Amino acid sequence: MDAEVAVSLSVLAVLVVMSEVTRRVLVRALAGSGLSADAMELVSTFQLCCCTHELKLLSDVGGVHPHLALTLTYLASVVHGLTFRGAIGNPCGALERAYHATLPGGRALRRIACQFAAATAARAAVPLVWGIGLSGLHARHKLLGFRCVSPVRGPLHEAAAVELACAFAVQTVITHTQSVEEKYRVHAVAAIITTMVYAGGSVTGAVFNPALAFSTQFPCSGNSFLGNCFVYWLGPLLGTMSSVLLFDKLATQTKKKT
Repeated sequence: MDAEVAVSLSVLAVLVVMSEVTRRVLVRALAGSGLSADAMELVSTFQLCCCTHELKLLSDVGGVHPHLALTLTYLASVVHGLTFRGAIGNPCGALERAYHATLPGGRALRRIACQFAAATAARAAVPLVWGIGLSGLHARHKLLGFRCVSPVRGPLHEAAAVELACAFAVQTVITHTQSVEEKYRVHAVAAIITTMVYAGGSVTGAVFNPALAFSTQFPCSGNSFLGNCFVYWLGPLLGTMSSVLLFDKLATQTKKKT
């Protein structure tokens, strides 16, 4: 098991390094073209989805200890936060920026399209890596046909409520740490993500990201496409926007009182 974890960690490290190199090359190549932000979105969301696929495999098939799985989730979240270079990596985040007019609507839609394109690419690319058989875990997963089962346990409305609550909590922390220095802020966001994975992982897998769910959860058996959309798309969208609208309202009322 230790050897399999080491291989998976090596795969994660290579993915992050390759993604970072690609980001740096694209920033220089696309400077002044207006496409740099879209390229960062593609590469960073691809990194997020591929790393999550590997972590999900370790947890679901590899049977790593839950404490180790949560630690890796936290560390991966910190790494993503420090390397994304302004990429959002979540359609809900893009819609929130469009709502606040910090990102024009057309650009937000382009970002979302890039996110889902990257999610689709990751879903196709990861089995190719697993197919090489770098570890016993990868080899066993290949023998099973890369099969996965939906983590949703319980009625769909309860699962959607869990995703809603997780997205609400994450967006609330993101909103209230805007003024915090980035190198500290990423740890706060990573902490709430890890907490939500711990709290909701046994019910839905705690994804609270429509593009990431499309890559990691939609291929799994157990739910229909519409059922997945209800849980993993509608739930996070409502959770994110509920947080945004609530705290916008509170901020407006505070300003009126002062």
